[in-house]
Amino acid sequence: MSNPQRPVAILGGSGYVSGELARLIAGHPAMQLAAVSSTTLAGHSLADRFPNLAGCLEGTRFVTPDELTAQVADGALDGLFCAAPHGAAAGLLADLLAGPGGSELAVVDASADFRFRDPLRYETVYGHPHGAPQLIDRFGCAVPEHLARAPGKWMAHPGCFATATLLAVVPLLQSGLAEPDFYVAGITGSTGSGNKPTATTHHPERHSNLFAYRPLRHRHAPEMEALAEAASATAARIRFVPHSGPFARGIHVTVQGRLRRGTNAEGLRAALASAYESSPFVEVIDTEPRIKDVVGSNRARIGVATDGDSYAVMCVIDNLVKGAAGGALQWMNRLLELDESLGLNLPGPAWI
Repeated sequence: MSNPQRPVAILGGSGYVSGELARLIAGHPAMQLAAVSSTTLAGHSLADRFPNLAGCLEGTRFVTPDELTAQVADGALDGLFCAAPHGAAAGLLADLLAGPGGSELAVVDASADFRFRDPLRYETVYGHPHGAPQLIDRFGCAVPEHLARAPGKWMAHPGCFATATLLAVVPLLQSGLAEPDFYVAGITGSTGSGNKPTATTHHPERHSNLFAYRPLRHRHAPEMEALAEAASATAARIRFVPHSGPFARGIHVTVQGRLRRGTNAEGLRAALASAYESSPFVEVIDTEPRIKDVVGSNRARIGVATDGDSYAVMCVIDNLVKGAAGGALQWMNRLLELDESLGLNLPGPAWI
């Protein structure tokens, strides 16, 4: 007998991550999208906002936040994804989860609001007070491959740059093969900046262009350091230089540093392969990974190069899937006690 579909909802439904969550849930064999909330699109069909979903999720319309709250209170949902912007997500979740039925939900937050364990650290990095400091201890945060079991029913996803970087860095720290001092250069597609054009994400500025932004002072660096230490029990320094790439989807990260004495490429590759031997979505390869090999999928590919005591570990992911909606769905699968790969064994289109 097939398992009944588990009803889930999306809070904050108009952005790219929400659209990807809806797309993935539409093909999930054990989940049903019961609601997507939006203050501006309530009453509209999902295809009005996401034309790529036309023909899928027929009859599913955006609901108001009050309608979503009613579904939670009625016990109509098993899981909730939060795709609201950072800074707003915490307050929205606090209001929703404080009411009847909220504490029973499995929750995955794709924003940045629950990545730090200290609300003062969050305020220092993001420049505003945390929206729900009373909930911080209720949320765990980790790349799914780095934490065997969620500590509770609520999880935060680390985000796209952090996912790609941590997949490379954490095994280096756990194995002790590299010095805990990392130089990271990452290139991201324009979808990583959200759906509202800015001076650096507007297509004429980004097309056929490549440039760094906020080098060595980007807010994701301290998140990466905190999560790397939590996953490996080793403090690390991450010097991060992000770049805007002239493509829509994908992230390519190169991590460089110094090897401990006696380590070579084979040993480094073996340590990475061992770290992910039971991970269905992470592959360590013998060549340099390419973005087009993973875009549209939940897969990550990692390659290794060494020269004497210097190394480079390269990791590619799709920023909207593995780095956001797909990683969040991995966590929700686990929280609902489903196989973590359900709904995620999708090949990428390659020639996008």
